[in-house]
This record gives sequence, C-alpha cells and structure tokens, in this order.
Amino acid sequence: MESSGRLKFGLFVAPFHPVGENPTLAYERDLDLVQTLDRLGFDEVWFGERHSCGWETIPAPDLMIAAAAMRTQRLMLGAAVVSLPFHHPFDVAERFAFLDHLTHGRVMLGVGPGALPADAHLYGVPYEKQSAMMNEGLEMILRLYRSQEPVTHSGTYFKLRDARLQIRPLQSPHLPIGVACGGGINGFIQAGKHGIWPISAGMFSSEGLPNLKKRWAILERAAESAGRTPSRADWRLSIPIHLAESRAQALDEIRAGANKWIRDYYCAALGASFLFQERPDQPIDELSIDHLVERGTVIVGTPQDAIAAIEQLIEHSGGFGALLAMANDWASPTATAHSYELLARYVMPHFQGTLAGPQAAYDYALQHGAELLRQSVSSAAKVSRDAEAPIDSRPPQAEKHPEPEK
Repeated sequence: MESSGRLKFGLFVAPFHPVGENPTLAYERDLDLVQTLDRLGFDEVWFGERHSCGWETIPAPDLMIAAAAMRTQRLMLGAAVVSLPFHHPFDVAERFAFLDHLTHGRVMLGVGPGALPADAHLYGVPYEKQSAMMNEGLEMILRLYRSQEPVTHSGTYFKLRDARLQIRPLQSPHLPIGVACGGGINGFIQAGKHGIWPISAGMFSSEGLPNLKKRWAILERAAESAGRTPSRADWRLSIPIHLAESRAQALDEIRAGANKWIRDYYCAALGASFLFQERPDQPIDELSIDHLVERGTVIVGTPQDAIAAIEQLIEHSGGFGALLAMANDWASPTATAHSYELLARYVMPHFQGTLAGPQAAYDYALQHGAELLRQSVSSAAKVSRDAEAPIDSRPPQAEKHPEPEK
C-alpha cells in the first residue's frame, strides 16, 4: 500500500434530510454541525448541490459555504459538487474566485455532471450529454484560472469571448479543484488528465469498494498520458460513519433514520434499490442499515471499529488523502455530535501521528517509572535525613580565612 501521509478528515453535507422537516431548521442543524467540526479540529467540509427529490436540499453550495465561513475559523470549505451542465463555467469560476477572497483562502471547488436524473430533467439537459458538458465546462474553468491571457472559447455547449476574471482566486496558483468520481470512470479520467482532486462517494454500493484500486489505475493512466504525476494525498473518499460507546448503541441510534434513508429515498424516490440489493427480486423491506454494516460499506460501531474499517479502506484503495464522513442526519443532533467527538478524540489521532509521542512516553514510564520513583524517593529521604541530623554529628566544614588585604 502506498502511504498518503497524514490522513485528513472532513464532512460531506449533501445534505440528507427527511421530507416533512422544517428546512430552515435543517440548514441550521447542518451549520451547527460544521461549527462543531471546526472546534474539534476537522480539516474540511463539502456541500452538495441538488434541485429535486426533496431530501437533498442545498441548491447553491457557494451560499452555504459563505454562511459556514461566518461561523468557522479554520475549516476548508468546498462544493461537492457544482453540477456544471446547469451553470455557465464563467459564472462558476468567477463566483468561487470571489468567494475565495471573502473566506480568506478557505474555498475548494468540486465539479460534476449532476447525479440526479430529476435535476437534469428539470433543466432540460439530455442525460447522455451530461458528462461531455461537464468536461467542456471544467476545461473552461481551468483555462480561466490557469491562463493570464483572455480566454475565447466556441465549444459545443458553452462560449466565451475575450474572457478574463477581474478577481482571480486568492489561493495560488488557484483554489483546489476536485471532480466527482461516482460509479463511472469519467471523473477519474478528468482528474488524471487535469491534475485535480478525485472525490469518490457512493461506496455503499456493491461495486464501490472492490473497484477502488481499478479506478485509481485509470486515473494514473490518464495522468501519465497528460504528462502528470498524480498524488494519492489528493484523493477524497466519502462514506457514512456513526460511532458510539458500543456497536449495538451506534446501530440503535441510527437504525430508524438510516432505514428510512435507504427505503424512502434511495429505493422509492430515486429507484436505486439495486445499490443495496443482493438479488434483483429482494424486497425493499429487507434492505437495512444492518445489512450495510455487515457488508462493510458503512462505518458504524466504536472508535476501534472505525479504526479497523478505515485501515481496511486504505487497503482496498491503496491509499488516499482525506476521509469524508457523510452527513446523513440518521441520529439525533446530540448523538451525531457525540459521534464526531469520538471520531476526533480517538480515530483521527490514530491516522495523524499525534498519538505516537504520548504513547512512547507512557510505554517508557511503564518500563522505568517504578525504578525512577524509587530512586527519587530514596534521594529525597537522604536529603531529609541529612537536614535533620544534629549539628555535632555533621561532617566538619573547612575553616575559612579572610583574604589578606593587598
């Protein structure tokens, strides 16, 4: 396995909120969680873009980033992802460059073709053209960020004339850019070709984990063809995570919410039951979070369970740079916040090298502490005995004579 250095941890906020809840309060809950993660030392948070189906309710990730930036101090904040077929690339490039200044260099831009067929339908975008539109839009954004000269482009889907950004990104050479890498290979090809970050989600599907190494190999070939050397430290993987003091408690806290997410959203609204079924005729009421936990495509349990699962994920993938927990809103806000606290206290340090020093010091104390304490107590006792001894029993002191005057 190739080492990717210090593993970063973050959050992917699609978000997922059950239909029937007050959306204003749901947004506030998302922002409260982001604020908590900023305090706990997480590295980054990404917000999605959706326009339909009722469960994923952020239509403008850049506005969510702006709101989150006002409540946080250090988190990097990204869009995962802006669906490029629905926006002109110049608008995307300009808005995120502007946002980079407003956040003092804490912005990341993720792009994608748009994952929900219902979104493409309402925009009137043909499904078969989404990837091509994303590829063209991405190239235009990169030209606007990477070129100092005006950009003119007359493509199949978008056009520009003598276009330049009045305000260029604050980060140099430009803000980080990633691309969605779902079940297909186009995202990996674009990441390798352009030297940008791959962002992988949806690993709870039956094909998610086993294909990670194959997908990275596709990225490497695309990068080699473009004369680039990819870094696994750029790769973001997203997976549902919920932790508690015991595996049973963790499952109890999320079971109702997670099963509703599987059955009411993915299976009923999206028609994506195939992601969870082991056979085509398997009834929806058999699909449960317990099954996903057994399959190992979500992380639910104790901090030690999470450590083992992440190590397995590193083995499956060959190494990556950041793990993004999916904000699924399965549990109560209190249980959710506690889960991320456990992740920050016990799991993140394991993969970030911050436990080595205290552990080494403790191991040394276990081996030598008793002897060092015995020596210290013995020495202190001797000093005490010497101080309490009668004056006539003390060793004579050499008599001092004044020095003669010169």
